[in-house]
Amino acid sequence: MKEEWNDLVRERMRKADEARRRGVNPYPNDQRVGWTTAEAKQAAAGKGGEDLAREQIRVDIAGRIVAARHFGKALFLVVADRAGRLQAYLKQDQIGEEGYSRFQDTTDIGDIVWVEGPLFITRTGELTVQGERIRLLTKSLRPLPEKWHGLSDVETRYRQRYVDLIVSDEVREVFRRRSRIISFLRNFLTSRDFLEVETPMMQPVAGGAAARPFVTHHNTLDMDLFLRIAPELYLKRLLVGGIERVFEINRNFRNEGISTQHNPEFTMLEFYQAYSTYEDFMRLTEEMLSSLALSLFGKTSVSVQGETIDFAPPWERVTVAGAVARYANVPADRLSDPVFLRGLAREFRIPVKEDAAAGALLAVLFEEVAEPNIRGPAFVTEYPIEVSPLSRANDSRPHVVDRFELIVRGREIANAFSELTDPLEQRRRFEEQRRARERGDEEAHAMDEDFLRALEYGMPPAAGEGIGIDRLVMLFTDSPSIRDVILFPQLRKEG
Repeated sequence: MKEEWNDLVRERMRKADEARRRGVNPYPNDQRVGWTTAEAKQAAAGKGGEDLAREQIRVDIAGRIVAARHFGKALFLVVADRAGRLQAYLKQDQIGEEGYSRFQDTTDIGDIVWVEGPLFITRTGELTVQGERIRLLTKSLRPLPEKWHGLSDVETRYRQRYVDLIVSDEVREVFRRRSRIISFLRNFLTSRDFLEVETPMMQPVAGGAAARPFVTHHNTLDMDLFLRIAPELYLKRLLVGGIERVFEINRNFRNEGISTQHNPEFTMLEFYQAYSTYEDFMRLTEEMLSSLALSLFGKTSVSVQGETIDFAPPWERVTVAGAVARYANVPADRLSDPVFLRGLAREFRIPVKEDAAAGALLAVLFEEVAEPNIRGPAFVTEYPIEVSPLSRANDSRPHVVDRFELIVRGREIANAFSELTDPLEQRRRFEEQRRARERGDEEAHAMDEDFLRALEYGMPPAAGEGIGIDRLVMLFTDSPSIRDVILFPQLRKEG
């Protein structure tokens, strides 16, 4: 099979040489294109064959040949560009015997061509360009897969995304919709006076999340740097500086596992607003995502893997302890007892550390027992303070924080909280994290003295939120894997 494929490549290389021999550059760069396929279709909309014959609407399009049918001295091509597909018709007696022969002898499916001529409608009712002039713009040396949708090797689709995009309209639509989603979120925030910024990708301290970072080294400065795991601490510095509404859409990097829900580099939206609380952000998030659904589909309900999710507010609200009590079928008043929690973890075969605090145990039980069962959209609140080192403690119940996670179909989509602004309390929390790191917790938060210094200048009361763009796009494109919504996901080496 490989030798047969190599024979096809050699044949295409021979055709490229034949084009050169006949005075045709197979890779020119001087052709201007006046129309897209969609514009050509729009020009012909509502017109019959007689109308087109009378009006003689001339178009010129360029794109990849994705199909061809030969009929002796005539052939039909299907040309695909960024806007869609359009048929072209070539006749030997119209473009001349030499031109027709040259085209047949030097082109294949997969080549990129330019076609010019009037629009007409075939006997089967298909809009078509009568090709009076045609030009080869790029000779493709590798054949397209004949039955791409039948491939069982999904990894090949991810690894050769360029081919996946050529042959699959559905894949291109996923990434068009991804772009629309990001544009909507950006416009939603900027219309509310949020300022978009960019913060460092390489940071001297990996902060803003509980995650293992990638480490690199800067030779000139002779110092280790970390690819950021979150932009949070830099965005909060901007709150200190007086930028009261701020957001960033950019990449984070976490040196963790790869799955249908995780990629080592991923896109996050993080936004912060002074003089607001996590409860304000619940309402803002409901408005943002329900409006996004309306913008994309004209309704708030979305079909995701055969399940209907309705983003119409208000959304369910449940506490961490309430969710564990519900799905573990245990009394909620027992969920502050570390002995009971350790026993419950053993019952569900969840490994935990014997010296773990009650809050940390409850958080693990929530992630393993409750979260996968929440269909949502639901706001989960009252996270334990032990797992929320940057969140503001609740005034009346200081063992939990003013925080929520948005859960949809058993997955975290957003995380938000009222910000901790007390620099002394933040230092104490960092010290606790440092001790946890010394005990072997590689994801514990590092001490960040510069961030503490910024807090000492005074940060206004605020709320902040992070939304995982990739997981959000999965929901709104009905995609089962995060790799389906990332153009070039991380994969193992070929071989």
